[in-house]
Amino acid sequence: MYDLVVIGSGPGGYVAAIKAAQMGMDVACVEKYDDFGGTCLNVGCIPSKALLEASHKYEEAREDLGDLGIEIDGVSLDLDKMQAHREKSVKSGTNGVKFLFDKYGVDGLHGHATIQDANTVDIEGGDTLETDKILIATGSKPASLPGIDFDDEHIVDSTWALEFDEVPDDFIVIGGGYIGLEMGSVWSRLGSNVTVLEFLPRILAGFTDEDVADEAQKLFGKQGLNFELEVEVTDAEVIDGDDGKRVRVTYTDRDSGDEETVEADKVLVSVGRVPYTEGLGLENIDLDTDDNGFLDVDHNFETDVDGVYAIGDVTGDPMLAHKAEDEGVVAVERMNGVTSHINYDAIPGVVYTHPEIAAVGASEADLQDEGVDYERGEFSFRANGRARAMNDLDGFAKILTDAESDKILGAQIIGPRAGDLISELVVAMEFHGSSEDVARSSHAHPSLSEVVKEAALDAHGDPLNS
Repeated sequence: MYDLVVIGSGPGGYVAAIKAAQMGMDVACVEKYDDFGGTCLNVGCIPSKALLEASHKYEEAREDLGDLGIEIDGVSLDLDKMQAHREKSVKSGTNGVKFLFDKYGVDGLHGHATIQDANTVDIEGGDTLETDKILIATGSKPASLPGIDFDDEHIVDSTWALEFDEVPDDFIVIGGGYIGLEMGSVWSRLGSNVTVLEFLPRILAGFTDEDVADEAQKLFGKQGLNFELEVEVTDAEVIDGDDGKRVRVTYTDRDSGDEETVEADKVLVSVGRVPYTEGLGLENIDLDTDDNGFLDVDHNFETDVDGVYAIGDVTGDPMLAHKAEDEGVVAVERMNGVTSHINYDAIPGVVYTHPEIAAVGASEADLQDEGVDYERGEFSFRANGRARAMNDLDGFAKILTDAESDKILGAQIIGPRAGDLISELVVAMEFHGSSEDVARSSHAHPSLSEVVKEAALDAHGDPLNS
């Protein structure tokens, strides 16, 4: 008899299992795949970042290092080795989860889990687990478009877009969100002609303000990505090309109504993600999802069924690994009588392109919609000494504060290492900090973090270097 059975070993599930074991619970964590770690470690966060980092270094060696006096002749790509690096990164992470399970006494089990009742979980072809509580952490999977079928070779989702064994000459990305832009960047750097087809008037809608999105699109365009905005993809079919199979994509211009076609060797459909609950046995416990397939939970992350909890992507936006981790910890603490909470206004999001794009809290559009009187501070990387020394000058940071109290309400950064720089502002927001708090905190010189300080100074009305 277990105290807790966790279904799913992604960042939310495995962290929850470890936290539960640390708090003295007898825990099992069930993973349907052969390796622990879920989507993030196996086919999401980690492998994509391995390819993003490797492809960036390749492009840097080929295109940029000469500006620093580093001449490299005959730069070439060994895609097999790059993919081996990706696989090594994945294996290191999944082995790490197994190590932690062993260290803390979590029973890590493999097989498809089905809930039979609120205290029983069956593993297909394996054991039946009796438990006091169940935590659903099954995550999400890529969404699709009506009438477009994945074949996992020519028309692919984000999983298969990681595994090409040769660089496609032409690559179409359907969707201008963070996953599409990351994968488009990888294959563009490696030599693909990349076209991004986006339904909305701009990329990264819902993630950044328009000024940040415009800057990103301008910079990605210089890197070779082509954008077609406000278009609706209506069909994608595999056809015979001169040198093998191709994909013909048909789309409609939403303004003019004109129909266009474009062809590519590979097409990535990247139009969001949907919760993964198939075969979970929710009907056995009369647990319904909402209209979008998500599970509703209360402040303890407990569903409508007593003793059955849910965290992460399966409970709704934002679908972020670190949000799932936070929820896993808090859910387990609350099971054990510890009152803890999550500040959802202080959960950052990052796009790991180059430059990186990071955001936390409210956007300007949010504040304008809510009628909030706010101040804006901004500073450019081009004016930062460390960025100039690195020859990495694109982008800016902006901070949004309450006009009366100076409390930081949100921030967005596009520029080098934005994903790391945003953390300072996340912590400031957790402590209900002001732009003056950030501005008066000492920042090492020269460092990229001074861009954040200068943006805070600007928001507070005391700019020094702008």
